[in-house]
Amino acid sequence: MKLLVAGDIVGKAGRNIFRSGLDHLRAKDDFDLIVVNVENAAAGFGVTPEIADKIFDAGADVLTTGNHIWDKKEIFNYLEREPRILRPINYPTPCPGAGSFVATTARGVDIAVVNVQGRVFMPLIDCPFQAMDRELEALKNKTNLVLVDLHGEATSEKLAMAWYLDGRVSAVVGTHTHVPTADERIFPKGTGYITDLGMCGAYDSVIGIEPETSLPRFLTAMPTRFEPAKANPWMCGVIIDVDEDTGLAQDIRRFKLTEADL
Repeated sequence: MKLLVAGDIVGKAGRNIFRSGLDHLRAKDDFDLIVVNVENAAAGFGVTPEIADKIFDAGADVLTTGNHIWDKKEIFNYLEREPRILRPINYPTPCPGAGSFVATTARGVDIAVVNVQGRVFMPLIDCPFQAMDRELEALKNKTNLVLVDLHGEATSEKLAMAWYLDGRVSAVVGTHTHVPTADERIFPKGTGYITDLGMCGAYDSVIGIEPETSLPRFLTAMPTRFEPAKANPWMCGVIIDVDEDTGLAQDIRRFKLTEADL
């Protein structure tokens, strides 16, 4: 099974490069499942139903998110009626939506996508480790193919989760920091891993935000209105090959596409 997992879409530049980049990749290869994080897809903050629908139409099978999922209130009802868009599983039960989805590929193979959020330097929500234990127990009779999007700030927490889940899930991919890391690997018991996928967005920026609107906050500590950047968009992510019998990763490799590649 071949999975394509793309990093956080940031604003219009990110949506555009994701769509064109995905078309480019699909013209060269077949993917059983396409997953992308969309929590910054609407002008850098949250996602709307209309934008989510367009990302599905572009070819995504499952959308993951993170702490910005609540930025657009119109998404609340959408989360309840569209199971393919996830919010982190360790938000408290009254929150709308779900944190996992079992997708069935075109070949009839079931694979679960689980969205979980870290707590280090992040909002204090339920324990992500205990949440993963509960979810894997619920999934054990459904599928042994499990992809985890760990939305977190701290490298240490992401690595700790990968060690904790090694051999129990197909892959753990990190999102949130918007900077691609060069540590993709397969852990000793067979779980694929990368600390951060990077983003689909403008890299002439401060993690997707125009420097002119981001720098004043660092220089003065006063609130400023952020504007999504537009220049030099990249699509970043990984392609993971998974053994359908064992549910474990066989290969994981990074990709980066710029407008010049398309």
